[in-house]
Amino acid sequence: MALRGVKPEAIKKRLKAFFYGNAGAGKTTAAISFPKPYLIETEGGAENDSYIKKLKESGASVFSTSDYDDVMEEIRTLMTEDHDYKTLVIDPLTHVYDDLVEKCGKNSKIGTDFGRHYSEANKRMKQMMKILARLDMNVIITSHAKKEYGDEMKVIGTTFDCYKKLDYLFDLVIEVQKRGDNRVGIVKKSRIDAFPDGETIEFSYDQIAERYGRETLERTAVAASLATPEQVAEIRRFIEILHIDEETQGKILKKEDVEDFSYLSADYIQRCIDKMKSKINGDAA
Repeated sequence: MALRGVKPEAIKKRLKAFFYGNAGAGKTTAAISFPKPYLIETEGGAENDSYIKKLKESGASVFSTSDYDDVMEEIRTLMTEDHDYKTLVIDPLTHVYDDLVEKCGKNSKIGTDFGRHYSEANKRMKQMMKILARLDMNVIITSHAKKEYGDEMKVIGTTFDCYKKLDYLFDLVIEVQKRGDNRVGIVKKSRIDAFPDGETIEFSYDQIAERYGRETLERTAVAASLATPEQVAEIRRFIEILHIDEETQGKILKKEDVEDFSYLSADYIQRCIDKMKSKINGDAA
């Protein structure tokens, strides 16, 4: 058998970045300065005159919600339909997460025992992040900041006020600070050579674009083909007919690192359907 490995090559990935900081630090202004943004705003900040002017200049659109399911629906639409937006901004994600935790706690099937509502909310946030990783757009997520405590409850710095593992899921995490009339970004985590960990940079879109590459940030998004509602209904019907257990269903989903059939690629789910259909026909024969 021939070896199937290929030589590694650098890939020009869309930027997936997470900005957090105190109110007025400048994270929203920088986020909406990215190319042709589609802004999901969760606290009414886009109503400010300065934001409206900047959004109009960039040809942006704004959708207001703090509901998790609404956000996921917008992400799916941006992923699967042709459009001219190049950057998805969710500003801030804090409200979406807080609303999700509250709703999970009110769900009688989940409840709050042993923090089950947090576990369920975290599971759904992780699913959102996985889908955002596949979206062919720049993704900029912002979050409020809060004090970070160390031993004996001593304040040791500032961290983000959102899903605790959010920073693990991004290639670039920046804490934004206002220092006098200037705004700076402290690189808290980076998988990008142009942004070394711990470096303090001038915080602006132009500075980020100069380091990351404008061509990559400003290219047109390419729509993906995800499973249709008909395909999802069909695979679920075959799962019931064939009595496929949850473990096997999980393996199907894990192949594309999703937790719901509706986020499988159209080609992959069709191959699964065809395989199940062949098995049924074979059994029938």
